Amino acid sequence: MQLSTSLLEKYSKAGPRYTSYPTAPYFTDAFGEKEWLEEIRQTQDKGRDLSLYVHIPFCDTLCYYCGCNMVATKNYNRATEYLGYLFQEIDRVAALTNPARVARQLHWGGGTPTYLVPDDIRRLFAHIESRFTIAADAETGCEVDPRELSRDHVRALKQAGFNRISLGVQDLNDTVQRAVNRVQPESLIREVYGWMREEGFHSVNMDLMVGLPHQTMETFRDTLDRIIAMGPDRLAVFNYAHVPWMKKHQKLIVESDLPSLQTRLALQQLILDKLTGAGYVYIGMDHFAKPEDEIVQAQQKKTLYRNFQGYTTHKNCDIYAFGASSISQTEDVFVQNVKKLSDYYNLTGGGRLPVERGLRVTQEDKLRRDAITRIMCDLELNKAEFGQTWGIDFDRHFADALAGLAEMGSDGLVTLEPGKITVTQAGRFFLRNIAMPFDAYLKQQSEDGPRFSRTL
Repeated sequence: MQLSTSLLEKYSKAGPRYTSYPTAPYFTDAFGEKEWLEEIRQTQDKGRDLSLYVHIPFCDTLCYYCGCNMVATKNYNRATEYLGYLFQEIDRVAALTNPARVARQLHWGGGTPTYLVPDDIRRLFAHIESRFTIAADAETGCEVDPRELSRDHVRALKQAGFNRISLGVQDLNDTVQRAVNRVQPESLIREVYGWMREEGFHSVNMDLMVGLPHQTMETFRDTLDRIIAMGPDRLAVFNYAHVPWMKKHQKLIVESDLPSLQTRLALQQLILDKLTGAGYVYIGMDHFAKPEDEIVQAQQKKTLYRNFQGYTTHKNCDIYAFGASSISQTEDVFVQNVKKLSDYYNLTGGGRLPVERGLRVTQEDKLRRDAITRIMCDLELNKAEFGQTWGIDFDRHFADALAGLAEMGSDGLVTLEPGKITVTQAGRFFLRNIAMPFDAYLKQQSEDGPRFSRTL
């Protein structure tokens, strides 16, 4: 499949990633701890399972491209202190949770969860396991930074109960690595990847990033060839989001070293050609997986879902998220914890839940969220089925969205039939754009509203 440069240029615009809808910038401090406590109490007997998320914000060093809520420190005492408060938050929510509810998914993100020493990895996992019922076949994943990682870290992850690992690679080129302050030789990546396989991890994802300083077609082709040879089960090839107005440390990146738009667009075609040519299936939203992978199977069966943890096969779960900046979710509510560690410690240490802001969604929000989810996960939307589910006349209710999609139809990103909207093979690269016409908040946005990264 050949991507048109003119189309890539046309649709490279600012837009949300839609890990939620409404998106996080629209959460409000009018929804706080009191409202979240009440929501937890009211949702214990609805028959929904749990997905647990834990945020570990610490890293040894600062990667200049990072868009996460993180703290770079060499002082491990800070992690020890954090765990003390984290355990308190976990205990407080667990005490409110019906013990019959089962956790189908557990994910640790950061920062770098493997900043924790192996004994603390085991200790934290055991603490969660003692407070919640984790299914025997739960999907349990952890993000891993290969630097400062020992084999005992990998062994501890496996012994604790993890069955999936996501390895942060970004790029194997030394010049690129130095420009973003993340130096990790290919030999290190290979060694760590070998440990993961030897310790029995059968699902390994590798994160790559495109659009970093000094990346060229030649250098990234070399990176892709070497990664493909290793054979990870999944690949997430993220677009670098240069948002120095949000992440001040990104000013450490020399903007003139960033690849031009033309180069970035050529890199997108390279990624598609290389990975699909190697047998990976393009799920959409930067994600590729081997054909036998469960997320590929779920997409084909139309059971794939999307939330703050990315693509998932566990749709009917409430997310309980722990740690600074983490985001929890029920059917009706989103809620985010405070971001600053000092605030997190003060609130948690004071016996409170460390809520900063949230949102109770409306019926219209739910309806539009479902439409966006179906587009991004199923890659199609059956109008009659959707209309029947939600009790609407699809064409009338979404007249504005259909008008917005018309041009995309002409450009070959979607096919617009009387009864169905279908994302084309080319359109998989433009899922954020295709979702945006369904976003009622974007239509109301003023010039001083939230700023988003570019879709491509």
